[in-house]
Amino acid sequence: MKKHLLGLKTTSKEEILFILEEAKKFKSIILGPQKKLDYLKNKTVVTLFYENSTRTKVSFESAAKALSAGTCAIAASSSSIQKGETLIDTGQNLDALLCDCIVIRHSMSGAPHLLSKNVKASVVNGGDGTNEHPTQALLDMLTIYEKHNSFKDLKIVIAGDIKHSRVARSNLWGLTKLGAKVTVVAPNTLLPLEVERMGCEVSNNLDKAVEGANVVMGLRMQLERQSSGLFPSIDEYHKFYGINQRRLNKADSNVMLMHPGPINRGLEIASEVVDGSQSVILPQVTNGIAVRMAVLNMVLGG
Repeated sequence: MKKHLLGLKTTSKEEILFILEEAKKFKSIILGPQKKLDYLKNKTVVTLFYENSTRTKVSFESAAKALSAGTCAIAASSSSIQKGETLIDTGQNLDALLCDCIVIRHSMSGAPHLLSKNVKASVVNGGDGTNEHPTQALLDMLTIYEKHNSFKDLKIVIAGDIKHSRVARSNLWGLTKLGAKVTVVAPNTLLPLEVERMGCEVSNNLDKAVEGANVVMGLRMQLERQSSGLFPSIDEYHKFYGINQRRLNKADSNVMLMHPGPINRGLEIASEVVDGSQSVILPQVTNGIAVRMAVLNMVLGG
Protein backbone atom coordinates (compact mmCIF):
# COMPACT_ATOMS: atom_id res chain seq x y z
CA MET A 1 0.00 0.00 0.00
CA LYS A 2 0.94 3.67 -0.02
CA LYS A 3 3.91 4.87 2.03
CA HIS A 4 2.49 8.42 2.21
CA LEU A 5 -0.94 10.02 2.18
CA LEU A 6 -0.44 13.45 0.66
CA GLY A 7 -3.85 14.07 -0.90
CA LEU A 8 -6.89 12.44 -2.46
CA LYS A 9 -6.10 13.84 -5.89
CA THR A 10 -3.40 11.18 -6.16
CA THR A 11 -5.29 8.46 -4.25
CA SER A 12 -7.25 5.92 -6.28
CA LYS A 13 -10.90 4.98 -5.81
CA GLU A 14 -9.79 1.53 -4.66
CA GLU A 15 -7.40 2.96 -2.06
CA ILE A 16 -10.10 5.28 -0.71
CA LEU A 17 -12.58 2.40 -0.36
CA PHE A 18 -9.90 0.28 1.32
CA ILE A 19 -9.30 3.02 3.92
CA LEU A 20 -13.04 3.39 4.54
CA GLU A 21 -13.53 -0.34 5.04
CA GLU A 22 -10.56 -0.51 7.40
CA ALA A 23 -11.88 2.50 9.30
CA LYS A 24 -15.23 0.79 9.80
CA LYS A 25 -13.43 -2.15 11.42
CA PHE A 26 -11.35 0.10 13.65
CA LYS A 27 -14.41 2.08 14.72
CA SER A 28 -16.14 -1.07 15.96
CA ILE A 29 -13.05 -1.74 18.09
CA ILE A 30 -12.59 1.72 19.63
CA LEU A 31 -16.29 1.85 20.54
CA GLY A 32 -16.01 -1.52 22.28
CA PRO A 33 -14.36 -2.60 25.52
CA GLN A 34 -10.97 -3.22 23.86
CA LYS A 35 -9.84 0.24 22.81
CA LYS A 36 -6.24 -0.62 21.98
CA LEU A 37 -4.49 -2.82 19.41
CA ASP A 38 -0.79 -3.65 19.11
CA TYR A 39 -0.54 -3.18 15.32
CA LEU A 40 2.04 -0.36 15.54
CA LYS A 41 3.64 -1.11 18.89
CA ASN A 42 7.18 -0.62 17.56
CA LYS A 43 6.44 2.56 15.58
CA THR A 44 6.69 6.25 16.44
CA VAL A 45 4.30 8.88 15.06
CA VAL A 46 5.18 12.58 15.24
CA THR A 47 2.61 15.35 14.79
CA LEU A 48 4.41 18.36 13.30
CA PHE A 49 1.93 21.23 13.30
CA TYR A 50 2.83 24.68 11.99
CA GLU A 51 -0.81 25.80 12.41
CA ASN A 52 -3.26 25.55 15.29
CA SER A 53 -5.49 22.50 15.50
CA THR A 54 -7.78 20.74 17.95
CA ARG A 55 -9.69 17.90 16.25
CA THR A 56 -7.04 16.85 13.73
CA LYS A 57 -4.10 16.87 16.13
CA VAL A 58 -5.88 15.13 19.00
CA SER A 59 -7.47 12.49 16.78
CA PHE A 60 -4.15 11.61 15.10
CA GLU A 61 -2.55 11.23 18.53
CA SER A 62 -5.52 9.18 19.77
CA ALA A 63 -5.37 7.01 16.65
CA ALA A 64 -1.64 6.37 17.08
CA LYS A 65 -2.08 5.47 20.75
CA ALA A 66 -5.00 3.17 19.93
CA LEU A 67 -2.61 1.26 17.65
CA SER A 68 0.07 1.22 20.40
CA ALA A 69 2.44 3.54 18.54
CA GLY A 70 4.66 5.94 20.41
CA THR A 71 3.67 9.57 19.91
CA CYS A 72 5.41 12.91 19.99
CA ALA A 73 3.81 16.32 19.36
CA ILE A 74 5.81 19.22 17.94
CA ALA A 75 4.34 22.73 17.80
CA ALA A 76 6.20 25.15 15.55
CA SER A 77 5.81 27.91 18.12
CA SER A 78 7.92 26.04 20.70
CA SER A 79 10.51 24.27 18.56
CA SER A 80 13.75 24.96 16.71
CA ILE A 81 11.62 26.18 13.81
CA GLN A 82 11.46 29.48 15.69
CA LYS A 83 15.26 29.62 15.48
CA GLY A 84 15.21 29.42 11.70
CA GLU A 85 15.35 25.67 11.09
CA THR A 86 13.99 24.75 7.66
CA LEU A 87 11.22 22.24 7.05
CA ILE A 88 13.63 19.81 5.37
CA ASP A 89 16.16 20.08 8.21
CA THR A 90 13.38 19.49 10.74
CA GLY A 91 12.21 16.43 8.84
CA GLN A 92 15.69 14.97 8.49
CA ASN A 93 16.33 15.46 12.19
CA LEU A 94 13.11 13.58 12.93
CA ASP A 95 14.45 10.82 10.66
CA ALA A 96 17.65 10.79 12.73
CA LEU A 97 15.50 10.50 15.85
CA LEU A 98 14.07 7.30 14.30
CA CYS A 99 10.54 8.57 13.75
CA ASP A 100 8.49 6.33 11.48
CA CYS A 101 5.70 8.70 10.47
CA ILE A 102 5.35 12.47 10.35
CA VAL A 103 1.87 13.98 10.32
CA ILE A 104 2.30 17.55 9.12
CA ARG A 105 0.03 20.58 9.02
CA HIS A 106 1.48 23.61 7.27
CA SER A 107 0.26 26.94 5.92
CA MET A 108 2.19 26.38 2.67
CA SER A 109 0.44 24.37 -0.01
CA GLY A 110 2.70 21.49 -1.04
CA ALA A 111 4.70 21.32 2.21
CA PRO A 112 3.89 17.62 2.84
CA HIS A 113 4.93 16.76 -0.72
CA LEU A 114 8.27 18.56 -0.25
CA LEU A 115 8.84 16.82 3.07
CA SER A 116 8.03 13.36 1.66
CA LYS A 117 10.77 13.75 -0.96
CA ASN A 118 13.41 14.50 1.67
CA VAL A 119 12.75 12.06 4.53
CA LYS A 120 12.72 8.31 5.03
CA ALA A 121 9.65 8.43 7.29
CA SER A 122 6.10 8.12 6.00
CA VAL A 123 4.36 11.48 5.63
CA VAL A 124 0.65 12.11 6.19
CA ASN A 125 -0.89 15.42 5.21
CA GLY A 126 -2.82 16.97 8.11
CA GLY A 127 -3.73 20.00 6.00
CA ASP A 128 -1.54 22.11 3.71
CA GLY A 129 -2.41 25.68 2.88
CA THR A 130 -5.44 25.86 0.60
CA ASN A 131 -4.50 22.61 -1.14
CA GLU A 132 -5.81 19.48 0.63
CA HIS A 133 -6.89 17.97 3.94
CA PRO A 134 -7.26 14.30 2.96
CA THR A 135 -8.06 12.73 6.33
CA GLN A 136 -10.85 15.26 6.96
CA ALA A 137 -12.42 14.33 3.63
CA LEU A 138 -12.00 10.63 4.43
CA LEU A 139 -13.80 10.99 7.76
CA ASP A 140 -16.54 12.93 5.99
CA MET A 141 -16.83 10.10 3.49
CA LEU A 142 -16.86 7.47 6.24
CA THR A 143 -19.80 9.28 7.88
CA ILE A 144 -21.71 9.20 4.58
CA TYR A 145 -20.65 5.61 3.82
CA GLU A 146 -21.98 4.34 7.14
CA LYS A 147 -25.46 5.56 6.25
CA HIS A 148 -25.65 4.96 2.50
CA ASN A 149 -23.07 2.19 1.91
CA SER A 150 -22.46 3.69 -1.53
CA PHE A 151 -21.72 7.08 -3.08
CA LYS A 152 -23.15 6.46 -6.53
CA ASP A 153 -25.50 9.27 -7.56
CA LEU A 154 -25.71 10.74 -4.04
CA LYS A 155 -26.48 14.45 -4.25
CA ILE A 156 -24.00 16.33 -2.08
CA VAL A 157 -23.92 20.11 -1.58
CA ILE A 158 -20.82 21.87 -0.20
CA ALA A 159 -21.51 25.49 0.72
CA GLY A 160 -19.20 28.21 1.95
CA ASP A 161 -15.71 29.51 1.34
CA ILE A 162 -14.75 27.05 -1.39
CA LYS A 163 -11.89 29.22 -2.63
CA HIS A 164 -9.77 28.94 0.52
CA SER A 165 -10.94 25.49 1.68
CA ARG A 166 -8.56 22.54 1.58
CA VAL A 167 -11.42 20.42 2.97
CA ALA A 168 -13.57 21.23 -0.07
CA ARG A 169 -10.79 20.28 -2.48
CA SER A 170 -10.10 16.92 -0.86
CA ASN A 171 -13.82 16.15 -0.71
CA LEU A 172 -14.23 17.04 -4.38
CA TRP A 173 -11.37 14.77 -5.43
CA GLY A 174 -12.63 11.91 -3.28
CA LEU A 175 -16.41 12.11 -3.63
CA THR A 176 -16.40 12.48 -7.40
CA LYS A 177 -14.10 9.45 -7.76
CA LEU A 178 -16.65 7.43 -5.80
CA GLY A 179 -19.55 8.47 -8.03
CA ALA A 180 -21.25 11.22 -5.99
CA LYS A 181 -22.82 14.22 -7.69
CA VAL A 182 -21.34 17.24 -5.93
CA THR A 183 -22.47 20.86 -6.17
CA VAL A 184 -20.43 23.67 -4.63
CA VAL A 185 -22.29 26.82 -3.62
CA ALA A 186 -20.77 30.22 -2.88
CA PRO A 187 -20.68 33.79 -4.16
CA ASN A 188 -18.34 34.15 -7.12
CA THR A 189 -15.73 35.86 -4.95
CA LEU A 190 -15.42 32.68 -2.85
CA LEU A 191 -15.17 30.23 -5.76
CA PRO A 192 -11.83 29.07 -7.22
CA LEU A 193 -11.26 29.66 -10.92
CA GLU A 194 -12.46 26.75 -13.07
CA VAL A 195 -13.57 24.72 -10.03
CA GLU A 196 -15.93 22.79 -12.30
CA ARG A 197 -12.87 21.04 -13.75
CA MET A 198 -12.81 19.04 -10.52
CA GLY A 199 -15.97 17.28 -11.62
CA CYS A 200 -18.59 19.27 -9.71
CA GLU A 201 -21.50 21.55 -10.49
CA VAL A 202 -21.27 25.20 -9.46
CA SER A 203 -24.10 27.36 -8.10
CA ASN A 204 -24.64 30.76 -6.50
CA ASN A 205 -28.13 29.78 -5.31
CA LEU A 206 -28.16 27.71 -2.11
CA ASP A 207 -31.97 27.47 -1.98
CA LYS A 208 -32.06 25.76 -5.36
CA ALA A 209 -28.93 23.66 -4.85
CA VAL A 210 -30.16 21.97 -1.65
CA GLU A 211 -33.37 20.68 -3.24
CA GLY A 212 -33.36 16.89 -2.82
CA ALA A 213 -29.81 16.84 -1.45
CA ASN A 214 -28.72 13.77 0.52
CA VAL A 215 -25.84 15.61 2.22
CA VAL A 216 -25.38 19.31 2.95
CA MET A 217 -21.93 20.33 4.15
CA GLY A 218 -21.12 23.78 5.46
CA LEU A 219 -17.60 25.18 5.49
CA ARG A 220 -16.08 27.60 7.96
CA MET A 221 -16.28 31.18 6.80
CA GLN A 222 -12.75 32.44 7.22
CA LEU A 223 -13.47 35.80 8.81
CA GLU A 224 -9.91 36.94 8.23
CA ARG A 225 -10.85 37.08 4.53
CA GLN A 226 -13.56 39.67 5.27
CA SER A 227 -10.91 42.38 5.37
CA SER A 228 -10.30 41.62 1.70
CA GLY A 229 -13.88 42.55 0.83
CA LEU A 230 -14.77 39.10 -0.54
CA PHE A 231 -18.36 39.43 0.71
CA PRO A 232 -20.29 42.58 1.64
CA SER A 233 -21.16 41.77 5.24
CA ILE A 234 -21.66 38.86 7.64
CA ASP A 235 -25.40 39.48 7.77
CA GLU A 236 -25.73 39.48 4.00
CA TYR A 237 -23.63 36.33 3.68
CA HIS A 238 -25.82 34.48 6.20
CA LYS A 239 -28.98 35.68 4.46
CA PHE A 240 -28.00 34.16 1.12
CA TYR A 241 -25.60 31.34 2.02
CA GLY A 242 -26.28 30.40 5.64
CA ILE A 243 -27.54 26.84 6.23
CA ASN A 244 -30.74 26.92 8.30
CA GLN A 245 -33.76 24.72 8.93
CA ARG A 246 -35.82 26.37 6.20
CA ARG A 247 -33.21 25.42 3.63
CA LEU A 248 -32.68 21.92 5.02
CA ASN A 249 -36.42 21.32 4.67
CA LYS A 250 -35.92 21.51 0.90
CA ALA A 251 -33.38 18.67 0.98
CA ASP A 252 -34.06 14.94 1.15
CA SER A 253 -36.06 13.94 4.23
CA ASN A 254 -33.05 11.94 5.49
CA VAL A 255 -30.50 14.67 4.75
CA MET A 256 -27.20 14.62 6.63
CA LEU A 257 -25.87 17.96 7.86
CA MET A 258 -22.08 18.07 8.02
CA HIS A 259 -19.38 20.57 8.93
CA PRO A 260 -15.61 20.03 9.37
CA GLY A 261 -15.36 22.54 12.24
CA PRO A 262 -14.67 24.85 13.83
CA ILE A 263 -18.17 26.29 13.42
CA ASN A 264 -19.14 29.94 13.33
CA ARG A 265 -22.67 29.53 14.70
CA GLY A 266 -25.11 31.93 13.12
CA LEU A 267 -22.81 32.69 10.20
CA GLU A 268 -22.30 29.78 7.82
CA ILE A 269 -24.73 27.62 9.76
CA ALA A 270 -27.59 28.30 12.17
CA SER A 271 -27.20 27.08 15.73
CA GLU A 272 -30.61 25.36 15.62
CA VAL A 273 -29.46 22.92 12.93
CA VAL A 274 -26.00 22.37 14.39
CA ASP A 275 -27.70 20.76 17.39
CA GLY A 276 -30.62 19.30 15.42
CA SER A 277 -31.48 15.70 14.55
CA GLN A 278 -30.10 15.99 11.01
CA SER A 279 -26.64 16.96 12.22
CA VAL A 280 -23.81 14.40 12.14
CA ILE A 281 -21.13 16.93 13.07
CA LEU A 282 -20.06 15.22 16.31
CA PRO A 283 -20.14 11.69 14.81
CA GLN A 284 -17.77 13.09 12.16
CA VAL A 285 -15.29 13.89 14.93
CA THR A 286 -15.45 10.35 16.34
CA ASN A 287 -15.00 8.95 12.84
CA GLY A 288 -11.80 10.96 12.56
CA ILE A 289 -10.08 8.62 15.02
CA ALA A 290 -11.09 5.51 13.07
CA VAL A 291 -10.06 6.99 9.72
CA ARG A 292 -6.70 8.11 11.04
CA MET A 293 -6.12 4.68 12.55
CA ALA A 294 -6.72 3.19 9.09
CA VAL A 295 -4.37 5.70 7.44
CA LEU A 296 -1.54 5.25 9.94
CA ASN A 297 -1.88 1.48 9.76
CA MET A 298 -1.77 1.67 5.95
CA VAL A 299 1.31 3.87 5.59
CA LEU A 300 3.22 2.04 8.34
CA GLY A 301 2.29 -1.44 7.18
CA GLY A 302 0.71 -2.54 10.45
